[in-house]
Amino acid sequence: MNMSLHSDTAPKQTAAPAETASGGSAGEGLSERQQEVLDAVLKLMVAEGDGFSVAAVARAASCSKETLYKWFGDRDGLLTATVRWQASKVRTPKLPQDQLTRESLKAALTGFATSWLTVITSDLSIALNRAAVSHAGSGKSRLGEIVLTNGPIAMKQRLEPLFLAGRAAGLLSFEDAGEAFRAFFGLAVADTQIRALLGEDNRPDATEIDTISARAAQQFLGLYGQG
Repeated sequence: MNMSLHSDTAPKQTAAPAETASGGSAGEGLSERQQEVLDAVLKLMVAEGDGFSVAAVARAASCSKETLYKWFGDRDGLLTATVRWQASKVRTPKLPQDQLTRESLKAALTGFATSWLTVITSDLSIALNRAAVSHAGSGKSRLGEIVLTNGPIAMKQRLEPLFLAGRAAGLLSFEDAGEAFRAFFGLAVADTQIRALLGEDNRPDATEIDTISARAAQQFLGLYGQG
């Protein structure tokens, strides 16, 4: 049964684990109430950056500080869960039940790129990444490390099974999956995220994202495709 927005009686759950190569979503380990709390954190970061307090989160989410500490531990735990929750919104490509074909591989790559670009160009992701960059190397926050682990590293873990399945089916040829991921990252993301982080207002809309994603998948198959 769904918990109401003002209820703090949801069963205790720890922050969801990091993304795994099997494609599990970090959001699956969170209750609806916890997801609402993490959405409140994201909205605070859009408005104020990452200088918020646990007390501010409690007020914004209409819950107690004790509940936040019980669910997420300290402030770093809350930040980690927030980043994982946002990253979980990128849909993991599902391997087809039948034999993988070039078309189904292309569709899976296109769908992943579309979801990825949609998430990372959102106001919520931009706020997270700006905060992470602002503290990089300062020792003030672990946010940069958290974003790196649950951003590019997690995306690589999600795509590797698809790359390996493509190679096993004779559709892809590569020696190192990490190198293949970096190539796909460059084709799909390119400078889109950097331009958004630097404040460019003209972010790609849904139609442009679809076009970029389809082109990236086609170019990737041109580089690594077999047959």
